[in-house]
Amino acid sequence: MVKSTLNDPESGQALIEVRAIGTNPIDYKLYSAAHGDDPAKLPIQLGFEAAGIVIDVGSELEGPCGPITVGDEVIVYRTSGAYASGLLTPASSVLAKPSLISFEEASGLMLAGVTAMHALRATGTSTGDTLLVHGAAGGVGLMAVQLAVADGVRVIGTASTTQHERLRSLGVEPVLYGDGLLERIRTIAPTGVTAAIDLVGTDEAVDVSVALVANRERIATIVASARSSSNDVQALGGGPGADAGVEIRSAARLELLRRVEAGSLRVFVAATYPLIEAAAAHRQLASGHAHGKIILIP
Repeated sequence: MVKSTLNDPESGQALIEVRAIGTNPIDYKLYSAAHGDDPAKLPIQLGFEAAGIVIDVGSELEGPCGPITVGDEVIVYRTSGAYASGLLTPASSVLAKPSLISFEEASGLMLAGVTAMHALRATGTSTGDTLLVHGAAGGVGLMAVQLAVADGVRVIGTASTTQHERLRSLGVEPVLYGDGLLERIRTIAPTGVTAAIDLVGTDEAVDVSVALVANRERIATIVASARSSSNDVQALGGGPGADAGVEIRSAARLELLRRVEAGSLRVFVAATYPLIEAAAAHRQLASGHAHGKIILIP
């Protein structure tokens, strides 16, 4: 079925039968004109990450994890047009799926994971630091806190009270966002906070981070705003003037696989939707209350 609708792979390409697709805020931002409305960019191919099975390959195919063969269970990232049942993609984007996780979990690992790794690297977070993560229970937040805790970092994470138990189970000290946040953090961390990552983009996140972290080079946001720019907060990602961190993110892919295989990193799936219901999935994603990854199933 898949092969009948796509061209045969050329040298350096693999044809993937997609089993699960990871959704991300960038997906709906692309068609909402949040990143511009240039008609020359149409049609838009949605989907940057997926997981599935290799069903055909071009000659002499090798990816970042080694040779790629028919029947391999794989993760595809970074790609385009992953909202599909079949995907023709370069070998450079094909990674071995860890055996410990499902296709649904695998499809949600990479984009959030490399974003989290980029934020940790950009802020220089390492053993002995006290890190504040705004939005710790979201898709990127759950990745960031796990990576940091595994590296010996003390992590304080903002979240709604319904997510505090989960965060505690991951070794995080949860705090409720909202009025009084600065005082609550100062109470549990009287010796200070050394780095902060903003994953929500609110004025509160910027203000509290700037008040707590002495070195503003150790504050980063993935939701750049006028407030973050005026306070010299590092902007990361694909927005105007942001550090894309291409090399860091590319290298992080294999590190994420190693951590999953070692059992120190989990992917939390908040919900799954049939691919045909992608609009409903995007509405949940845009609500900002998805505590984990939202996955599409072809």
